[in-house]
Amino acid sequence: MYNHYPRPQLQRKDWYNLNGAWDFHFDDENKGEELGWYQQFPSAQKILVPYSYESTMSGIRDQTHHKVVWYHRTFHADLQDGKRLLLNFEGVDYEAKVWVNGRFVGSHTGAYAAFSFDITKALLQGENTITVRAEDSISCLQPRGKQRWKKENFGCWYVQTTGIWKTVWLEEVSAFYIEKVKMTPDIDQGLIDIIIDFAGTLPQEDSSLLYEIVLEGKKVCASQVSVMEHSLRITASLLREEPWTLALWSPDSPRLYDISFQLLAGSTVIDQVDSYFGMRKISIENGKVLLNNLPLYQRLILDQGYWEDSDLTPSDEEAILRDIDLILKAGYNGLRKHQKIEDARFLYWCDRKGLLVWSEMAAQYSFRDSGMQKFTREWMEIVEQNYNHPSIITWTPFNESWGIDNIASDVAQQQFTIAIYHLTKAFDTMRPVIVNDGWEHTVSDILTLHDYVESGDEFLERYRDKNKIVSNEIPFNKHRYAFAKGYQYQGQPVIISEYGGIAFQNGEGWGYGQQVKSEEEFMRRFESITSAIKSLDYISGFCYTQLTDVQQEINGLYTIGREPKVNIEKISEINRR
Repeated sequence: MYNHYPRPQLQRKDWYNLNGAWDFHFDDENKGEELGWYQQFPSAQKILVPYSYESTMSGIRDQTHHKVVWYHRTFHADLQDGKRLLLNFEGVDYEAKVWVNGRFVGSHTGAYAAFSFDITKALLQGENTITVRAEDSISCLQPRGKQRWKKENFGCWYVQTTGIWKTVWLEEVSAFYIEKVKMTPDIDQGLIDIIIDFAGTLPQEDSSLLYEIVLEGKKVCASQVSVMEHSLRITASLLREEPWTLALWSPDSPRLYDISFQLLAGSTVIDQVDSYFGMRKISIENGKVLLNNLPLYQRLILDQGYWEDSDLTPSDEEAILRDIDLILKAGYNGLRKHQKIEDARFLYWCDRKGLLVWSEMAAQYSFRDSGMQKFTREWMEIVEQNYNHPSIITWTPFNESWGIDNIASDVAQQQFTIAIYHLTKAFDTMRPVIVNDGWEHTVSDILTLHDYVESGDEFLERYRDKNKIVSNEIPFNKHRYAFAKGYQYQGQPVIISEYGGIAFQNGEGWGYGQQVKSEEEFMRRFESITSAIKSLDYISGFCYTQLTDVQQEINGLYTIGREPKVNIEKISEINRR
């Protein structure tokens, strides 16, 4: 299952994986809290965490919606004086309440953001219990992405995910410890800017932080700085005598710097974490996206991150690596992770292997005040948690007007997207932000268009005259326009961020347009449209729909079991041509 530390950007040596068999109980009458299940858990069935009860790998595979579910397990603690124990959840869908030994330790709302609790005060020496109550709904006011809100799958929406669906783990820390690290590269100056946040009580002894940066086994620099409060900022130069010694991160050469932090009280090391970063720059100039000051043509594939037996949760780390390798084999240099925040280990391997990532938020489908609050809080948690990954080059908070159906003319919906744009840019000045991916943009850094036209000739007829598209003179994708009313083109790069979606399967299934009957017909359509997109100089890249089939959706280059449906070498040749 999952044997590696779950959070590669902030790793500690002392940790304990809580994945595995837990006691599990449905609470359809929502009486568990009233009956005190957190103190005395009832007899229950077993579930294999981190797989949701809807999945086969959970051992349950009940695909009906249950609003409230409970989890319970024991663990052993032998905590030394002055130490603390953190309980970490990478993802619980949607609202979580957590008790340790019957004592409430905290709650969290949001399926796609990670969270932690300091459970030290609730601990006993020896055997301890953890109880989790998870509540999910079929409400369209919560960010749900591709999870259905009806009893059965429909269109391109699939079975829901409820409860714990990502890794759970414990880690031991000191009374004063490193809580967060934010690393911002500056390749033009050869600098890495680092902000470290600490948690807990400052020691009475003089405190300091020792950091060391290493590139491919060779020390680049190291320094020790005083810690006077709960936040510290460091700027380190990575340049030596020659500027070309700076190692840049790119798909062709995904070089990474390793960095370690030691927190000291006097001369005693009280906390140590390991991390890494990539020196890369994303910028926009003259209608082009640049990577490290050079033009970047993005060959992306849409990836929904579903597996046959484990649904939204990767079955294991090998499944993550396999998907990344399948993407690279098909000639793509990046992916748009669609309507999902992926496992941190997935992003780690994208960092390592040099695969570009567009990080997209899971949509809600109704526009209300309460929904805006939920969306904003969870989105900013996600941006903060995934900020350090060099593979992420674009933030995509909104897709196809989902949850903002009237953005074309509704001022409130327009202002909401603008607020999210500026809030994201305030936290992250590095990356482009796309609002709203597909059409009806307000203040987007990139103009992205979705169009499932089936022939290259028809595509060229529609898009040859750039001005007609970007000026809203003509619609595309049947009835959509590039910009919402009151907004206009500001010279942004243009990317076709969804196209293709060629449905191919012997039998029934959902797909875009006419289902093809043979591999030859598939390849003709794929080559026609892809070549047409690439022939237009003003287009800076594309995103093909999609990597794999997903349940009833049959638009994949591969089946949901990751078997190729067409000649992948030929796909790669067309993409790289």
